Amino acid sequence: MRIVGIGASAGGLAALEEFFSHTPVDTGMAFIVVQHMDPRQKTMLPELLQRSTRMPVVEAEQNACVQPDTVYVIPSNSELRFEDGRLLLEKPGAPAGLRLPINILFSSLASACNEQAIAVVLSGMGADGTLGMQTIRAVGGLTVVQDPATAQYDAMPKSAIAAGCDDIVAPAGELAPRLLSYINSVAEPEPGESATRSLQPVESIIAILQQTTRHDFSLYKPSTLHRRIERRMAIHGITKLEAYARYLGDNSQEVQLLFNELLIGVTEFFRDPQIWDYLGEAALPALLAERPPEHHWRAWVVGCSTGEEAYSLAILLTEAVEQAQPEVGGRFTVFASDLSQDAITTARAGRYPHSIEAQISEPRLARFFTRHDKYYQINQDIRDRVLFAQHDVILDPPFTKLDIIACRNLLIYFDPMLQRRLLPLFHYSLLDNGLLLLGNSETVGRLNYLFTPLKSKLRLYRRLEHDSISGSNFLLKSFPPLSTLSKEHPMSTSIAPATTTDTLQAAADHLLLQVYSPAAVVLNREADIVYISGRTGKYLEPAAGKANWNIHAMAREGLRTPLYTALQQAALQTTPVELNNLAVQTGTGVQHVDVVVQSLQEPGVMKDMTVVVFREVAERHRPRRKKPAGEADAEYSKDILRYQQAIEQLSEEARLSREELQASNEELQSTNEELQSANEELTSSKEEMQSMNEELQTINAELQTKLDDLALAQSDMQNVLNSIEIAILFMDQNLNVRRYTARASAIISLRESDVGRPLSDLTTILDYPELEDDAKVTLDTLVVSEKQITTREGRWFSIRIMPYRRLDNVIDGVVMTMVDITDTKALESRLRLESNSQQP
Repeated sequence: MRIVGIGASAGGLAALEEFFSHTPVDTGMAFIVVQHMDPRQKTMLPELLQRSTRMPVVEAEQNACVQPDTVYVIPSNSELRFEDGRLLLEKPGAPAGLRLPINILFSSLASACNEQAIAVVLSGMGADGTLGMQTIRAVGGLTVVQDPATAQYDAMPKSAIAAGCDDIVAPAGELAPRLLSYINSVAEPEPGESATRSLQPVESIIAILQQTTRHDFSLYKPSTLHRRIERRMAIHGITKLEAYARYLGDNSQEVQLLFNELLIGVTEFFRDPQIWDYLGEAALPALLAERPPEHHWRAWVVGCSTGEEAYSLAILLTEAVEQAQPEVGGRFTVFASDLSQDAITTARAGRYPHSIEAQISEPRLARFFTRHDKYYQINQDIRDRVLFAQHDVILDPPFTKLDIIACRNLLIYFDPMLQRRLLPLFHYSLLDNGLLLLGNSETVGRLNYLFTPLKSKLRLYRRLEHDSISGSNFLLKSFPPLSTLSKEHPMSTSIAPATTTDTLQAAADHLLLQVYSPAAVVLNREADIVYISGRTGKYLEPAAGKANWNIHAMAREGLRTPLYTALQQAALQTTPVELNNLAVQTGTGVQHVDVVVQSLQEPGVMKDMTVVVFREVAERHRPRRKKPAGEADAEYSKDILRYQQAIEQLSEEARLSREELQASNEELQSTNEELQSANEELTSSKEEMQSMNEELQTINAELQTKLDDLALAQSDMQNVLNSIEIAILFMDQNLNVRRYTARASAIISLRESDVGRPLSDLTTILDYPELEDDAKVTLDTLVVSEKQITTREGRWFSIRIMPYRRLDNVIDGVVMTMVDITDTKALESRLRLESNSQQP
């Protein structure tokens, strides 16, 4: 059963009646209506709405079980929530006039129903409902808005549309049919479907998105992609993926809409207050105590959306640094990144609706925001500490040397493989003991050797030192493979340090193990061969048919039965089991062999495995016919002497070889260390340049935005000055020309090249020799000078000289306005003559 939350305010009764009069009685949905009401009066809304629908309309009651095809209306002086299929009523916590009951209902629907939630905003004043609709949109629900042109009061619908919560926009009477059409075209997911959906049906759509936006969504969770694409298809009435892919190819605007839909940009100031309280009261002060006073703090907010979370972190850092180090002041920079250029533009403006009053305490609002008629503006001191950039955490190099990373409710949309690659990236970007803040549904999982939880329920983690991740070549290994991960070839999350194997010692060890050491195999618990050393062909032979690596199938005749018994015995004891002088049938005859079987417990990687060693029995060691005692003793003495000489010779050769190998190994090791050191320095320099380049790009984007704003403001000012048809001349403190309007050039001889020239060098048609003196007096005394001056042509001008005052209340020159009053003077003269002529 789907739940439809409907919010309305002023003028909402007519819209509600129109909505329900066009709603069938057998939709299978339940409707919950919340309207702003007078808390002192009992509502008559259920009786009024009952006239427009045959569905039962009842007033909501505590713990009432929601039934389909029923309309529930909020009582007066209450807040209404939906949870576990029931309605919950609470007394409002905010005073009348500041309550946001529509947001409360919509947020509870998002938590309880996820993508099955539906929110409808009708006529009303203010912005109540917008934040709740953003929450529903984040979980994949449907947002429906009355067309503002048909609403009696359009503030609430316009606010929802401005926030991007406008899946369906139509007059109130058309909303219900459009809503039913959407529901009928989007099938409800089967249990477990989200885990089994694949990306194959939407590969063409992903390719179009990547070609247009350069961003690759193939590593997003398939269930998320399917839901978001199905929403857009249902809104357009398209039922086939192939048809929607063709529609995307022909409609670039729809590509951008789908791109924004997949980004799921939902945020708010100090979301989940208990997390921010712990961060500001415990985690940040502890980290501040570890850093030196002159430390410049750096933070990164990944997926910042419209900037609320980035500004929240900047406010928290300001308060924490000032409290811990008041003499130093706030020394920090917050980098905030997002894929959406529209979201970054909104964040840079730093303007937010009055509804943020419900998210931010009054002291913080008063200190860090400036209230305007229609919005709150973030103060400049906080704005200057936050750098916004369009940045793809998958494709682009990360920000580094950070103290804090906040990545909340972003990883949940990525598949597990991408999550396991991004977390080590965050680990690399953080300084020692840096903080990682994740969303409520996100954890570090099996990467607990990188981060330790400070408060696991709050998803706040501290960075742990780990050499394999923080090695100097980590970024070189991570880019670009991080953006081109293959789902068929997952990579290990641990990055083992590289080892050098091409040394003389390693080559000699390999040769001795493979040629001169005894043949051996390592078996797992099922007696399957997992490792082979030396030449085992005399004792083991692959069986005919399908490949089988079990040693019982591969053992040659004469070895199979005793080996089976020895393996059983070795599993029950810690000492090795020895089999002596076994006769093994080979292709060239009988081969005698000694076998040692031992169960292994160390090292850990070989726990519960078994090693089997084969030692060939030489011919002279096998029993021979008996010889006379004297002859046998003589041969035995000769053999002993020969063996002793051979042993001494081999020992000497081995000693010399060891010395040579040791000397070579020391030289190679020294060379390797030098090369490694040089490589680390080069790699570190490369990483520094990457990080610096990313920061410079971010700063450049910020400066470019400011230049564009300044250019626009200058154009506006120039047009205003030229349109008022008043001659104006701006001069600096030395009375040099700074700026002038077009009409001023007709009175004072001015050209573009005269900017910067002193007033005394210019000629004028005014009969005003005291002009420069009056300007100096005004500059010295700040007293406005106003005179009526004639010209050589007989025209009159009202000359007004006043100080030029900057926004920071600093006097930086004078402004002279020249208004033509010739007609006024002529009229004054005629009136005076007429008056004189009428006197006796």
